[in-house]
Amino acid sequence: MSTNRASTVGSKWVKTKVLLRNKELRKFVPETRIYTQANLHSMLNRYKMVYIKPMNGSFGQGVIRVEKRDKYVFQSGKVIKTFQTFLNLFSSLNKSKLNRTYLVQQGIHLLTHQNRIFDTRIMVQKNPKKTWEATGWIGRVAHPHKIVTNFHNNGKPLPLDLLLNPYLKNKKKEAYIQSLRLLGYQIAKHYQRYYPGFKEIGVDIGIDKKLKPWVLEVNTAPDPFIFNQLADKKMFFKVLRYTRANGRFLPIKRK
Repeated sequence: MSTNRASTVGSKWVKTKVLLRNKELRKFVPETRIYTQANLHSMLNRYKMVYIKPMNGSFGQGVIRVEKRDKYVFQSGKVIKTFQTFLNLFSSLNKSKLNRTYLVQQGIHLLTHQNRIFDTRIMVQKNPKKTWEATGWIGRVAHPHKIVTNFHNNGKPLPLDLLLNPYLKNKKKEAYIQSLRLLGYQIAKHYQRYYPGFKEIGVDIGIDKKLKPWVLEVNTAPDPFIFNQLADKKMFFKVLRYTRANGRFLPIKRK
């Protein structure tokens, strides 16, 4: 694995394998395999719900949730299909998914807000002292009829503090958010061992019903503008300032 590439790492498979090299971070990574008929079958039997997602892709495009109940069910966008047999499911999936390599990932039963699943984005950036700092944290609530939380896929960004209110209170909630920020920081430090040129990452973390955090994805070219969706702009201004200091999203100079 090259240590010189500094801009982005597109492959979700490569990024997952980087995380798995760290024994402390490994416990936060959902089981992930290359999408094949055998891998999908065994993981559905084990977890009852999985997500299949393009190895290279963004904005939640092409992501499909697959479940094994009394029948087999998958949802892509707002479309839900049901099948009596695994082979019929697999055949239909191959026609529905994008024409590219996919991964199959252990499904996490996420916390909900008004019956809509949500996850969180932790922004970690190099600060003016050239050290890592968790600068942004925000919740992303899925569209009522969709399975992904991405803002570009009709997800709704909301303050993480608000979304955690039904689950944690006061000092416990503050401590929990701090633990998510620390997890993002630890991931940034670990990634730097393999890609020392990075100056910022966005870590997507899902939280299950027992409040265990799961690292769903690491974004190596994170969008700072999601934080502009918050009413309080303080976090956004800091994130954008650091982003520009790190050479991204620089304002256009008018002639």
